Amino acid sequence: MMKSPLLDSMQEAFKLVKAGQLGEATATIQRALGGKASAKDDTIIEGEVLHKTHTQAPPQQPATPTLTPSTEPKHGANKLNHLFKTFAKTSTVTPQPIPNNAQFITKTFSNQYGSRDYKLYIPSTYGSKPVPLVIMLHGCTQSSDDFANGTQMNALAEQHQVLIAYPEQSAQANAQRCWSWFKPQDQTHNQGEPSIIAGITQAIMSEYQVDKKRVYIAGLSAGGAMSAIMAALYPDLYSAVGIHSGLAFGSAHDLPSALMAMNLGAKPIHKPNQFVPLIIFQGDLDKTVSLRNAETLFEQAKTLYQQRDEYFELTTQDYHPSNSHAYTRTVLKNSKERHELEYWTIHGAGHAWSGGDRSGSYTDPKGPNASWEMLRFFLHHTL
Repeated sequence: MMKSPLLDSMQEAFKLVKAGQLGEATATIQRALGGKASAKDDTIIEGEVLHKTHTQAPPQQPATPTLTPSTEPKHGANKLNHLFKTFAKTSTVTPQPIPNNAQFITKTFSNQYGSRDYKLYIPSTYGSKPVPLVIMLHGCTQSSDDFANGTQMNALAEQHQVLIAYPEQSAQANAQRCWSWFKPQDQTHNQGEPSIIAGITQAIMSEYQVDKKRVYIAGLSAGGAMSAIMAALYPDLYSAVGIHSGLAFGSAHDLPSALMAMNLGAKPIHKPNQFVPLIIFQGDLDKTVSLRNAETLFEQAKTLYQQRDEYFELTTQDYHPSNSHAYTRTVLKNSKERHELEYWTIHGAGHAWSGGDRSGSYTDPKGPNASWEMLRFFLHHTL
């Protein structure tokens, strides 16, 4: 991990959180950003990730119902992930080329709680037939183009005729462009940012040929935490959810509690009322979002599923592919062998999208491929 003053400040803030000095932790972060210290500030910072410097072949996939794309998403140029020089603005990212007749367009949605831009990928094969829709929520300091490049979801969408939307947090709403997963209003149905993200989803469903029973949502870190919120608040809208390096619904209610949850895990103050099929990815060396948060997500979802009083089978298996990180996968499947819950612990991985492309930030190209596995999981689920 590359050292920097900001990372040093984050580590110092986490030590203060452990010591119970929450106000001092907040002040430390604000000083690192060059701003005034305030316990009321909304800023949450995600750690830096150094991209790997080697090219990696597509990882070996476990013997489960899988997608079989004709080609794996290709890695971009081999380059190191640079540290963001300014955190008030997102670095300019060039979208990757798209096939002829495909579109990657910018649109805007507004309601009483604000306005957000979003990018929408429309595959070249899109026509009159209803297709699935996936909503992708980026992490802090990222943009829609950055997240699209890093996850390579557009390439998979092209192969499997899926619409992909990337809502983009604004710097006006949060200087770090973090989704406000830790604010009470933004954990409430039909209020704040959840209402905007749901509004974007519904606007696309109204304007395009979308299979309303096959709408999904996924995110990384702050975007993963917001995806958990969206699944909890809108279980009748999303058929399944993917959370990479995120936190459970109700894990925090302000900045200090968010810092504590990120570093130490949290006992959620709110819980979903309805089970939504879930796939979780988490690196066990993540220094930004503790592994305990993924464990909480899994246990919360498993408890909700058990309340259905349905048959299920729970299995855990370790995998050691020669061309990717080793990982442990826990699967809960129903009587029809369909996977309702998957939890992937990536051994040796940090705070990065597993199997992502180097052209995006917060990615670990070594894999396994979280994008591939999430889409495979999603397409097995309908409302």
